[in-house]
Amino acid sequence: MALIFPKSPLSSSLSSQYGYDEWLVSRFIEYVPDVRAFLSKMETKPTQYIRVNTLKTCKANLLERLQLKGFELKSTAIPEVLAVTKAPIATGATIEYLLGHYYIQDLSSCMAVEALDVAPDQVVLDVAAAPGGKTTFMAQRMNNRGLIIALEPNTKRARSMLFNLARCGVYNTSVFKMGAAHAGEFEMKFDRVLLDAPCSCEGVIARDPTRKRSHTPADVDYCSGIQEKMLESAVKTVKPGGILVYSTCSFAPEENEMVVDRLLQNFHNVTIEPIDHGSSGLIRFGGMIFRDLLKNARRFYPHLHDTTGFFITRIRVN
Repeated sequence: MALIFPKSPLSSSLSSQYGYDEWLVSRFIEYVPDVRAFLSKMETKPTQYIRVNTLKTCKANLLERLQLKGFELKSTAIPEVLAVTKAPIATGATIEYLLGHYYIQDLSSCMAVEALDVAPDQVVLDVAAAPGGKTTFMAQRMNNRGLIIALEPNTKRARSMLFNLARCGVYNTSVFKMGAAHAGEFEMKFDRVLLDAPCSCEGVIARDPTRKRSHTPADVDYCSGIQEKMLESAVKTVKPGGILVYSTCSFAPEENEMVVDRLLQNFHNVTIEPIDHGSSGLIRFGGMIFRDLLKNARRFYPHLHDTTGFFITRIRVN
């Protein structure tokens, strides 16, 4: 069950000031560093990032072309990802975008692929893959070699993903209209598995302020239950020695550390490896205490990392 904390003068003040349901602010106070700066940052327009698609162009060429149009861009911790500091026209309206020379994708989302450490000639499973941002990034990191099997149960989202794959020049990927529960039907093991799980989307409140009040504890519970089943299905498909990355765009510990902690409890052949970027995962929340390995998980906060909210865990399967 999603933990609900007692109201306080601080939670009442902050929820009134920023327009949140108080139960959500009370939870943020429990685990978010510098909660005032966090809530203040969530009121501002998130930084936009683009990822250079090296299957079609190079970073220097794209920079030159966009700068000639009046764009201002700066480097980030991931070489292929650029922060857009000035955009004279919509970033999704340039000829370079339409040609697939770049993909509009948050830095935190790209961090999940960075953690997966894909390489050419690997066999990779992408669970809940649409709309394909991470899939196309994996394909370019693999130089269009090897194989990506991408799962998406929703027909409309699968069609959108096929368009993005085509626009970005990806041809090492097969899309299957199926969910995570059926991943075992391939009767094969994968070098790398990515599960960017459906979640309550707390991390994108800056983009969708309606979630300040439309979001409920029941949403967190519902997502947590689905995520736990999806993660258990996904881990069974990983080769011995392979890597599974579990990620969400939620801040809720019930969707993040709790789900991974249960995996560690039920599967004794897995461990969590460190990731270079982000803040350490939680090892306690309310009365819950998680395994120390959860320190190796990573949280991304808008006010600390200038990204949308994100959670990433790199799981090694032995």
